[in-house]
Amino acid sequence: MHGPSANLLGLQAERLLRLAAESLPDGVLVVGSDGTIVLVNHELERQFGYTRDELIGQSVDILLPETLRAAHAIHRQTFVARPEVRRMGDAGDELHGRRRDGTEFPVEIRLSPVETENGVCVLGSVVDLTARLELENRARLALDKQLAFERLIADMSFKFINLPPNQILDAIRDTLQRIGEAFEVDRCSFYRIQADAPLAAIGFWHRPDVDPPPVVSAAMERFPWAQESLRSGTLVSFSTIEEIPNPIDRANYQSYGVRSAVTVPLSVAGRVTGAIGFNTTRSERAWSAETIQGMRVIASVFANVLARSEGDEALLEAIAQTERDRNQLRAENVYLRREARDGFPTDTIIGQSPAIRAVLQQIQQVAATDSTVLLLGETGTGKELLATHIHELSGRRERLMVRVNCAAIPIALIESELFGREKGAFTGALARQIGRFEVADHSTIFLDEIGDLPPDIQVKLLRVLEQRQIERLGSPRAIDVDVRIIAATHRNLEQRLEDETFREDLFYRLNVFPIRVPPLRERSEDIPLLVWRFVIEFSKMFGKRIDAISREDIAALQRYSWPGNIRELRNVVERAMIVATEPHLTIKAPAPPVPAGKRGVKLVDVEKDHIRSVLESTGWRIRGSSGAADRLGLRPTTLETRMAKLGITRPKRS
Repeated sequence: MHGPSANLLGLQAERLLRLAAESLPDGVLVVGSDGTIVLVNHELERQFGYTRDELIGQSVDILLPETLRAAHAIHRQTFVARPEVRRMGDAGDELHGRRRDGTEFPVEIRLSPVETENGVCVLGSVVDLTARLELENRARLALDKQLAFERLIADMSFKFINLPPNQILDAIRDTLQRIGEAFEVDRCSFYRIQADAPLAAIGFWHRPDVDPPPVVSAAMERFPWAQESLRSGTLVSFSTIEEIPNPIDRANYQSYGVRSAVTVPLSVAGRVTGAIGFNTTRSERAWSAETIQGMRVIASVFANVLARSEGDEALLEAIAQTERDRNQLRAENVYLRREARDGFPTDTIIGQSPAIRAVLQQIQQVAATDSTVLLLGETGTGKELLATHIHELSGRRERLMVRVNCAAIPIALIESELFGREKGAFTGALARQIGRFEVADHSTIFLDEIGDLPPDIQVKLLRVLEQRQIERLGSPRAIDVDVRIIAATHRNLEQRLEDETFREDLFYRLNVFPIRVPPLRERSEDIPLLVWRFVIEFSKMFGKRIDAISREDIAALQRYSWPGNIRELRNVVERAMIVATEPHLTIKAPAPPVPAGKRGVKLVDVEKDHIRSVLESTGWRIRGSSGAADRLGLRPTTLETRMAKLGITRPKRS
């Protein structure tokens, strides 16, 4: 058929082809034998970002990445020359298309020949594979995640099978990191639950960029809803703080920075013995049923481990000792933090005298540095309070300051208290103990009564000052510590250098920035301020109101020499407050101390009686930091010579 009828039929066929193409869900284009685009539908326009006018008449290569164009030209020529090679319904080729903005995306193309009077055209069907590949990737990731979780469970189960009982708790703590990362949480904690004790965290993990959980026991008063639920075997879960039904729990979770949490109880023979907790701090999280089920699986593994461990008496003792040590350390940390931030605020340094102002000026100069400070002064002058003031003004104030009274720790325990010990370091050392220097890492340690340190401990302290390293008792491994040292003593260290009871090299290491703390008798103008400070303190404590103190009483207090310094003044005010019955407080200055010795007694007899009295008080021990020679301020050899001269001998045991 030729002529107008044939043209009309051709136009009708083209319109039908166009209508058919628009009805298809895939992208459709028709390409002539020369590679020119002659028809596209709206879906193909959407896929590639071109308009129809921009594509009609253009080479089909505009839709292909440059790396594919040469191969496509050869393939198209073969296809046009031999259309019988490909038929409708053949499997498509997976290629990449090129959008108008230059980006590439995966496509599947099906080609079919269309014979026309002008030759063979190619009808192409284009499917965008982006969504399908994303779905496949998500499915693959989910499968990989599931396989990783199953490997974690298998590894945990295998790890605990033949593990010695005394290593189980440490192994659980090491596993928490893998568990926390598997569930993509910020913190992961393992708790022990006992009938009459608060929840005690015996292991935890947190992401490096997340603050660790507070080192405190979860008391019932802080988390009544959570603890009651866990002790009854009920899982605790919330995605937002607002979901927590109890306002006390809500406030405490919020104060710990928790935004979402799941805590799963662990049951052994129907008895809840522990819990494993997961929480987020950086954002809220909706917990899926699959996630919670996975957490239950982890909890069941831990429960089985605990069930096996509880049958071993030695493990129970190890757990008990570990918990005692940790609870002691927690209690110490809580006490120290409260002491540093609540009990000793900087505004409690009372005084306007030139003497105390000079001390405060020195503190302002040294506080911002990490230099060692040596506080020298009589007992009761407030050296510990000034050490706290230095710490609070330093860059380490966000961490607790650790306090150690060197004279109050038994000689046999002072090394392990300061530097820690390993399990089995000596008889009775059933568990590893962290020393005070490790607790004070990146903070400040206050060593009170430094002059009473035994010589062997002085050597170890010298190493800390020189190398910033410690060694736990029973371990040769050096541990790096970043600690700022503030030392204090009421002893005359220079005299102790002469007596060879204090190391000269240690003295010069400590004496970097000495501060002499004045006794109260040198700052008598501060006594009225101190008295009223103590009156306010005891008024709140005893519930008594005090409006006035007589000038005569204040003047008498200022005339007294105060050998016990501020501590003695505080005791005097406390006694007066106890017996006070009126708003007008009467404070009597202590009577002057009665001179020791009696008139008419020879000096040699007084000396003999005094030496004998000191020897009896020390059990006739001459040497050592608490021996008679130390108390008398003499060298041991000098004391022995004096005893022989005076005829002092130890009485024989009957």
